[in-house]
Order: sequence, then C-alpha cells, then structure tokens
Amino acid sequence: MKIVIGISGASGVIYGVSLMKALEADIVLVMSKTAKDILRYETDLAVESVYQLADEVFEDEDMFAPIASGSNRFDAMVIVPCSESTVAKIANGISDTLMTRAAAVCLKEHRHLVLVPRETPVSAIMLENELKVARLGVAIVPASPGFYPKPKTVQEMVDFVVGRILDQLGQPNEMFDRWS
Repeated sequence: MKIVIGISGASGVIYGVSLMKALEADIVLVMSKTAKDILRYETDLAVESVYQLADEVFEDEDMFAPIASGSNRFDAMVIVPCSESTVAKIANGISDTLMTRAAAVCLKEHRHLVLVPRETPVSAIMLENELKVARLGVAIVPASPGFYPKPKTVQEMVDFVVGRILDQLGQPNEMFDRWS
C-alpha cells in the first residue's frame, strides 16, 4: 500500500507525525512551508526527522512530482492536519500546490482521500466546503479525540484520532480502547 501524507499549515502537526509512525505502508510525504514552521513551534522535532519517516518526500512547490499525475499509482491520501484553506482549495478545484494537486488526483481517479481538519470554531463557509468534499466521497475525520477511553496524556488523545484515520484506510490498529 502506498499512502500520500500531506501535512498542511494547521496546528496539530503531531497528528501527521504520529500517523506516519503508525502506518504500515510506503509513505510519500508533502509538507507545506507553514507546516514546517508550525512543526518547529509546536514540537521539538526537526523537519529532517519527519522526512526520515517517509519513503519519498516532495516539496509542496514541486508540481512535477510523480504524485501530481493520475498515471502515478498510489492508494490513498491523508491530509493531516488539514487547514481550512486547504479544504477550501480542494472543494473548489484549486490545485496550486502539490498537496492540493495530489488531492485533485484522488478525486478524479476515485482514490480514497481523508482530510483531518483541526480548527475551531468553524464558520458556515468552512462547513459548506467540508460538506462539498464529503459529497464527493472524501472522508472528513476531525481532529476530535474521544474521551470514553479515558485518555491520561496528550499522546493518548492523538492516538485516538490517528486510530480513527487508520480505520478509514482499512489498517487494523489498537491505537485506542474501542467502545464495547
């Protein structure tokens, strides 16, 4: 399985990093410039250490990267976290970065696309954009941890969301205690 991971410029880069650590797949990574800045602000991680979690890395400005073409085979894409600006671009067919172009490839090639928005509160425009892509078959997995597993750490809350993303990709996982 080959999964494209996009880490866009929204708070919550730890979700993307944790997903990459948990995935059992070949990982193609695209990080926006803002995501790299947020990584330095929110974590003690270096961009290079995140790159090492991927099998391939492309810059968001590289519109000649293989994943910009529908003829390049990959199984799914997850944008985590996904800024509402990125959701808006995808919802309206704007492919001005590699990340939004790869998402457009998912839509036109009928590949699985998962968006993990991390913003609150949300406006009516944001909700309309999410509804628009959901109607196209995109899975919207808000970065909203469940509390029934009684998390004791921030990482356990992150793991809940990552586990739900893995569920969307059909990957078995035990990232959190499930409802029983």
